[in-house]
Amino acid sequence: MSRYPGEEARIKLGWWRSHRFLLLRRLSQLSVLGLFLLGPLAGIWILKGNLSSSLLLETMPLTDPLTLLQSLAAGHWPLTTLWLGAAIVLAGYWLVGGRVFCSWVCPVNLITDAAAWLRGRLGLKGNGQFSRATRYWLLAMVLVVPAVVGVMAWELVNPVSLAMRGLLFGMGAGWALLAALFLFDLFVVERGWCGHLCPVGAFYALVNRVGFIKISAKGRERCNNCMDCYAVCPERPILRGPVHGAKRGHGPLIAAQECTNCGRCIDVCAEQVFEITVGFAVKAEKTSENK
Repeated sequence: MSRYPGEEARIKLGWWRSHRFLLLRRLSQLSVLGLFLLGPLAGIWILKGNLSSSLLLETMPLTDPLTLLQSLAAGHWPLTTLWLGAAIVLAGYWLVGGRVFCSWVCPVNLITDAAAWLRGRLGLKGNGQFSRATRYWLLAMVLVVPAVVGVMAWELVNPVSLAMRGLLFGMGAGWALLAALFLFDLFVVERGWCGHLCPVGAFYALVNRVGFIKISAKGRERCNNCMDCYAVCPERPILRGPVHGAKRGHGPLIAAQECTNCGRCIDVCAEQVFEITVGFAVKAEKTSENK
């Protein structure tokens, strides 16, 4: 059996430093779910609603911008509070990086990460093929279909919406779709949903073209080519330039819009190649390996 990614970092840096971003992400994801569940379960309404549209402390509206765009495409003019909520959410993700939603907030990530972990533990090597650009075509369909039929069709099958509704009101048939996603990622395509197909992730990747918080391979001269960062990265093609592209003039900043800022590359790197950097990256560096 091959060495598990991050083992060297655990030995050299300690268990906490080799898992800190993973644990902080889980704390963030579970905290978001907990805040939504406090109302129905305990009558403490900190967040009322779901990830599509909610109200923070009975005052601040929060709206998923993609949901707002679907509503517009379907010919429905949203309420002023929904516009305000979308602006707040969009501004927040513009600041920290749009795909932070995928790795630090989205409940479906818990399922797909579990599939990726189990796939690695079982040593499953078979891998179907999907272009990572497929998600952008699906995003276009998410917006075109409502314009044609007048219904926000995506929200009927959106795994994020199903997971939230299931936790709040009972899962029902939603379990079947979430189980299918788990099995798809486990047996068919590695990181298939989040890394290749999810239109929500595609939307937030577009938002991620501008972000204040990025990850940089600033210490790439120390890289020993152990490839642990590639093993854990949900978007591994984006690492090639920043980590191994110095001779081609590629900077160390991971500015590609697909980066989720999950921090796992920082966790598992025993040589401490990666670090968080602060500053706007307006134009993402190109990655020709977007497949």
